[in-house]
Amino acid sequence: MKQRYQVTVDVHVILQRAGDVLLCLREGTGYRDGWYCLPSGHLEEGETVVDCAIREAREEIGVAIDRRDLRPATVVHHLSPEGRPRLGVFFATSQWYGEPVNAEPAKCGGLIWTPLRGLPDNVVPYTAAGIGQYLDGMAIGLHGWPELAATS
Repeated sequence: MKQRYQVTVDVHVILQRAGDVLLCLREGTGYRDGWYCLPSGHLEEGETVVDCAIREAREEIGVAIDRRDLRPATVVHHLSPEGRPRLGVFFATSQWYGEPVNAEPAKCGGLIWTPLRGLPDNVVPYTAAGIGQYLDGMAIGLHGWPELAATS
C-alpha cells in the first residue's frame, strides 16, 4: 500500500505597521543564517494554525496577538531545494499588544521594520514568495516546484 503524503506545516505572521513589515534576521539556526524571515515556526501536534501563529509571535518577538485580529493572508505550497515539501500558512495583522523585541537572541540577530513592497534582497525566498502572494491577493500559490521554472 502506498504511504500517505505528509508535509511539514509552517505558520508565518505578517506584522504590518504603516506600510512596513517586521522581519527577523536568522542567526545560529543552521538554515539560511544571515537571511530575513517573518516570525514563524512549525505547527506542533494538537495545535491549530491560529494558535501556532499566536505562540510563535509571543516566543519570537514577545507580542500578544488576539486570534480575532489575525487575517488569513495566503498559503504557499513550497518545495525546498532538497525536495522536501512544506505548506506555509501566512497570517497578517496590524494589531498586537506589546512592542516587538528579539525574544530569541540565540536564533535571531535582530529585528527590522522594512517596507512591505520593498523587501531586502536577503529575505528567505519562501518568505518572499508568501509576502508577494499576499500583496497580489493570491489565496494559495506554489513556490520551488520544478514545473514553475519551465513556465517562467
